Amino acid sequence: MRSLPVINPQGTDAEMLDNLLRETFPYFLHEVNETTGLIADKTMPGSPSSIAAVGMGLSSYVVGVKRNIISRGEAIQRTLKILRFFYNSHQGLEANATGFKRFYYHFLDMKTGERVWDCELSTVDSTFFIAGALTAANYFLSDTKDEKEIRELADALYRRVDWQWALNGTKTICLGWKSGSGFLPYHWNTDYSEALLMYTLAMGSPTFPIGAEGYRQWTATFQWKKLYGIEHLYSGPLFIHQLSHVWIDFRGIHDDFNGKVGIDYFENSRRATQVQQAYAIENKPGFLHYGKYCWGFTASDGPGEESATINEKLRTFYDYIARGAPFGPDDGTVAPWAVVASLPFAPDIVLDTIRHAIERLDLKKHKWYGFDASFNPTYPVKTQNHIGWVSPWQFGLNQGPIILMIENYESGLLWEIMKRCPYIKAGLLVAGFSGGWLNTER
Repeated sequence: MRSLPVINPQGTDAEMLDNLLRETFPYFLHEVNETTGLIADKTMPGSPSSIAAVGMGLSSYVVGVKRNIISRGEAIQRTLKILRFFYNSHQGLEANATGFKRFYYHFLDMKTGERVWDCELSTVDSTFFIAGALTAANYFLSDTKDEKEIRELADALYRRVDWQWALNGTKTICLGWKSGSGFLPYHWNTDYSEALLMYTLAMGSPTFPIGAEGYRQWTATFQWKKLYGIEHLYSGPLFIHQLSHVWIDFRGIHDDFNGKVGIDYFENSRRATQVQQAYAIENKPGFLHYGKYCWGFTASDGPGEESATINEKLRTFYDYIARGAPFGPDDGTVAPWAVVASLPFAPDIVLDTIRHAIERLDLKKHKWYGFDASFNPTYPVKTQNHIGWVSPWQFGLNQGPIILMIENYESGLLWEIMKRCPYIKAGLLVAGFSGGWLNTER
């Protein structure tokens, strides 16, 4: 008897990824203010813009052109609207300014671009915006009037950032600043983090460059750990091992730190991804659904701040926090986007996990734009969802890496674009990186 053919509802891996990317992309078309071009932090009605989400959008428009999701002309006009707005936005000491010293506040009013929520001027979130602007500048290279303007505006926005001011008299960059109270008391000077991209741009600046001393101070604090038999540079939340890699190809290039430990930062992200899966398989805390195909612990939305006794065990749940593995915090919340963003590093475990999230967990049926942001089967809530609590919102900072890391996995597009950016290469060289593509003339 002939066996029936196996039906794969998602098609091949390439088809599955293409569908997910195309379902996610409209976030950056619809969650946008038509006048300012600002992109919403999340889908919650009335949400302000997140400066990081704007940077993700600028980079995603490039992917949209490459995949024929939007026309080149539409991407150019969307990009120009954003860059013109920020170029002309008010910078000053006023509490409602868009920024100061050419950095930008974390959250901005969608209609006016003014600061909201008494939020901080964020050095790292401004970095993601600048990275998006430089992506556009190094992709739109034609001699047309509009593409020239993109390059000029993006270059000016980057050159105006006063990285030296952000040191606040030290060697390392401050996390942020507030009108009225000044610098926050914290610096990017301890433990591995997403600041890798920020230090690269700060050291590569042609106008306000910082030296390598602060970078070396920072890397001297990195923690090398062996977890589940895997040696790697530790940081618990998965986003830390991903976000700088959206724009910089760290394969084969080494600074002093990873030159000593013998692996590059790309390989380190692969190992960090494996640690996350191993933690979920072990599932020492006993959370529901954790396993080989259910993991992804990162900064994400959660069910809320409360505690509950479940099966005679006290559980503490959280709202939006940076969850991590294996040392926590962890409350049973899983973020599918974090799995997709590890695709370039560990496709051997990521692809099957994505397929499981779609086919078994059904994590795309609840929202407009691809995957649910996060879910928590352990949280005690009455719901018809077989996976329990699901975040009611989707976030620009989640959607961007899905699009950009699928594209990097399949074509390396963002990496190749940014290799053309002289500021990226200059910053890496100041930091002491060598080898690989850095030795190639461009």
